[in-house]
Amino acid sequence: MRRVHGVRLPAFAGVTALLGAIVACGSTEAGAGNASPGPDSAQASPTSHPSPTHARFVEEIEWADGRRVGMYYASKRGLMEQHQDTAGGAWSKPRLVHATKSDPCQSIALKAFDGTVAAIANWGPYCSDGEPPMESIAAVGTENLSTWDTKLTKEFDGWEKVEASGDNEHLTFGRNSTEWLTRLRWSRTDGFGEVEDIRR
Repeated sequence: MRRVHGVRLPAFAGVTALLGAIVACGSTEAGAGNASPGPDSAQASPTSHPSPTHARFVEEIEWADGRRVGMYYASKRGLMEQHQDTAGGAWSKPRLVHATKSDPCQSIALKAFDGTVAAIANWGPYCSDGEPPMESIAAVGTENLSTWDTKLTKEFDGWEKVEASGDNEHLTFGRNSTEWLTRLRWSRTDGFGEVEDIRR
């Protein structure tokens, strides 16, 4: 049988056919037109959802109409917020809701009501190791979230929950212990009141 440089003709023909197929398919690195789109091109699609500036929120919620609100801690700055004005729309620029250089601790709690968002966040040294926070913020944003009402409580173990009463015009932040019920009221007309400690 005839040989070409020590390779049998059928084997040589097979290698030639394989190389031809590779060239025909093209390389994705070269940007060949028949190549499948990569993940980057899928993100650039007109139907893809825009991403917030801060991609990893500590907490994110969705309103009933599809709009979203996200919050995160910025080191040595404080509590940051971004939101969408329309469902699936562009995210707002980061907004500083509460300024502090303290160390963040625990999670951020967000709760959405009709036209209102309530937030709870805490700061304090060694708080991530189990120590109680030294600063606890209660925050409420309304309508387009262009402004936020905030109330800082110091040397406090932090708010546990927030509830709405009636028409969502009034919110109550609360914390329970065996001896005390601590609460903070907020209204759309008057903002935050004073912290109340009620003995059980």
